[in-house]
Amino acid sequence: MPQLTKSAELFELAKKFIPGGVNSPVRAFKSVGGTPIYMAKGEGAYMTDVDGNTYLDYVGSWGPFILGSMQPRVTAAIEYTLRNIGSSFGTPIEMEIEIAELLSRIVPSIEMVRMVNSGTEATMSAVRLARGYTGRDKIIKFEGCYHGHGDSFLIKAGSGVLTLGSPDSPGVTKGTAADTLNATYNDIESVRLLVNENKGDIAAIIIEPVAGNTGVIPAKKEFLVALRELCDQEGIILIFDEVMCGFRVALGGAQELYGVTPDLTTMGKIIGGGLPVGAFGGKRQIMENVAPLGAVYQAGTLSGNPLALTAGLETLKILMEENPYPELERKAAFLEAGFRENMQKLGLNYVQNRVGSMACLFFTETPVVDYKSAITADSAKYGKYFHSMLDQGIYLAPSQFEAMFTSFVHTEEDLEKTVKANYNALVAAHQ
Repeated sequence: MPQLTKSAELFELAKKFIPGGVNSPVRAFKSVGGTPIYMAKGEGAYMTDVDGNTYLDYVGSWGPFILGSMQPRVTAAIEYTLRNIGSSFGTPIEMEIEIAELLSRIVPSIEMVRMVNSGTEATMSAVRLARGYTGRDKIIKFEGCYHGHGDSFLIKAGSGVLTLGSPDSPGVTKGTAADTLNATYNDIESVRLLVNENKGDIAAIIIEPVAGNTGVIPAKKEFLVALRELCDQEGIILIFDEVMCGFRVALGGAQELYGVTPDLTTMGKIIGGGLPVGAFGGKRQIMENVAPLGAVYQAGTLSGNPLALTAGLETLKILMEENPYPELERKAAFLEAGFRENMQKLGLNYVQNRVGSMACLFFTETPVVDYKSAITADSAKYGKYFHSMLDQGIYLAPSQFEAMFTSFVHTEEDLEKTVKANYNALVAAHQ
């Protein structure tokens, strides 16, 4: 068991000045218990905490580190930009054009793109744009899908909201809640019902095509195809939130994987290479409604700053040049097979969902296809599992309802160590 003396001291100090002692709720370890761990350094597939303990990292800053932490080319590029260009200007820079052109080349549905500073900014802006473009007020989202902490999205959301057991946040007005309709993930009839009940009032349908904030739940292709057809019929903007799955499940994201084209796409995480970033883009005729070209206002002081753009550009270039996706698939499949074999040995039949290098082990025997089936998972057992993995030097998300991310730099030795640790942790979870 790792000694966490300094982490515990820092957490007590943090609670005096930071709400709950953390700057993002899931970090508080509330659903798994114990002391949040303060990290001192990350490199490759490993993190070292302030007490000197080292962990094999399967969080990867919640997704961005597909190439590992401190990737040499990315780090060198950031350092060059900081020393020779600057951190921010508040003016246009050439790099903005370069990343916009690259994103439109990688993701064919993106004809124009606006850079922002977070995934939440991206989803908020995309919904506002859809409302402005259509002249309608209501949106449809899906139970358990988390699109950031914008007011419109905190109605039956996933991620930290689900982890903390408070699916509706105080501070969200009744009017906002009334304009947010919740459908059931992978259930097209639940969407059709809402559309028919609110004929001509739905501006957008927003969905994670691979849900990553209720654990990992892949959309069925036929479901996404039906969504696309319904949006075309009703004049509704289809938004794919690919902040998490974009550039991870495939270079062109889930829309490449499924062959379904949204009207708007939101992005983040990987396109910042570990630095804060977000973006939303899509059809030219829609994006031309964004200020200053159109009337839908959106702005950001640090949007398109050189450091974030540098990290994102270098990461995307490496992904294009080296194409790590077949290797990522092989590594993630190795872990999945190893976990399944361990469960078989122990007479367990828990659910594993995986899409590419995103995966989740649900402590339930109910097939997980939506929010209701996800919350049948036993969080208490996951807490025991989490701490056993931690004791063996494996750092997973401190929540049953988050993804496990495999990176390109996880080695064969790392993977074998993880499979062995998984067996021991499954045993510990049932003691």
